[in-house]
Amino acid sequence: METGPDLQVKTVRVRTETGQNNAMHKLITLAEQPHIREKRFNFQIGDSVDVHTRILDGDKERIQIYSGVVISMRGAGMGEMFTVRRIVASEGVERTFPINSPKIADVVVKRHGVVRRAKLYFLRDRVGKKTRLTERRAKASSSDE
Repeated sequence: METGPDLQVKTVRVRTETGQNNAMHKLITLAEQPHIREKRFNFQIGDSVDVHTRILDGDKERIQIYSGVVISMRGAGMGEMFTVRRIVASEGVERTFPINSPKIADVVVKRHGVVRRAKLYFLRDRVGKKTRLTERRAKASSSDE
């Protein structure tokens, strides 16, 4: 006499169709290519930047400057974005910008910061002068004359 239920173990083989995924990736990359900016902005995480954004004011277009510290960068292709944090009226404000957006006119680096992290979310907990990052100095070139 059997005491337990009759169990059968089936192994299920999951098949990934890399050919279809690869073709879809190529198709998406091809569709995004005309919209990706040729001129790359030269900034890194920890830099103090001025982001020049185009604002439509009725019929006129003007440039508005958002200045702060780059605390994160993420994504790739058309989804590549960066986040800038600044303090306004004793309140921290973060804004995320798409790098390839036509609304971004320019990104000007004011100061290079020394960082050892990819994301600077710890700056959210800091207040006052503790939010400052030490400045990264340019390497001194030794010229023998």
